[in-house]
Parts: sequence; C-alpha cells; structure tokens
Amino acid sequence: MSDTDRTGTPASPAPRHDTPGQKQQFDLGTGPGRVLVWFYGVFTVAAASRSIVEMILDFGKAPLAYVLSAVAAVVYGFITYSLVRGGEKARRAALMCCAAELVGVLIVGTWTRLEPSAFPDSTVWSGFGMGYLFIPVILPVTGMIWLRRARNA
Repeated sequence: MSDTDRTGTPASPAPRHDTPGQKQQFDLGTGPGRVLVWFYGVFTVAAASRSIVEMILDFGKAPLAYVLSAVAAVVYGFITYSLVRGGEKARRAALMCCAAELVGVLIVGTWTRLEPSAFPDSTVWSGFGMGYLFIPVILPVTGMIWLRRARNA
C-alpha cells in the first residue's frame, strides 16, 4: 500500500528543474565538491582513528590533545555528511562547521606555537596542521569558498 492509498490524496508531481524562475537545487558533492567530500572523508577517518588509538593506548599522556583530535574527527564527519546530503540547510550547517573548524585550527595552532608545553603530544590541528601538510588550515577555507559559491549557483 502506498502513501497515496493511505491518505486518499493523489501524489504531487515531482518538481521540475527546468521551470523558468525556479532555482535548481545545487548538489554540494559534485565537481570540486567531490574533492572536498573525499578530503573530509579521509580526514574523518584519520582523525577518528588517531584519537581512538591514542585514547586507548595513552590517554593520560595528553588528554587535551587527544580529545581535540576526536573533536576534529566529529567536525570533519559532520561536514562530510552535509556535503554528501546537499540542500540549503546542509550547506548552511557545513558552512558554519567550516568556520568553526577554521577558528579551532587557528586557536589550537596559535596555542601550540605560544605554549608547546600545553600539548605533550600533537593534535590534528597542532601547528596549524603542520603534521598533515597544513591541509587542516587550507580545507575549511576551501570549503567555505565552495559553500558560498554553491549558494549562488
């Protein structure tokens, strides 16, 4: 039994994307967005794996660093999900997460430079992502550019 059979109302026709005046929905995970999805997916796995192993093996050594790596993994995962999901709400959520990620990278990167003793072990965002070829500081900027472009598409 379909939904239309239960409610007694006919199904509405699928929206047409070629209707004049109607804005076509932009897919965030296509074109250059696909590269962002790939990078964020890889960084989700890398940061999550790193933080899990470090927390299991030696949490007492540098709990702040390991928790920050776990937070980075969650942020990366949410951005990946939002890019794959697409739509305006997901775009706005991903844009906010990219901005929060950039702030986190800048704060942790500066903190690790000014007070290295606060981090006995590095995080994903230590030294502005130096251990990851500075991709953690480049990725949110690239993501925000893509997401702002997607709004205008």
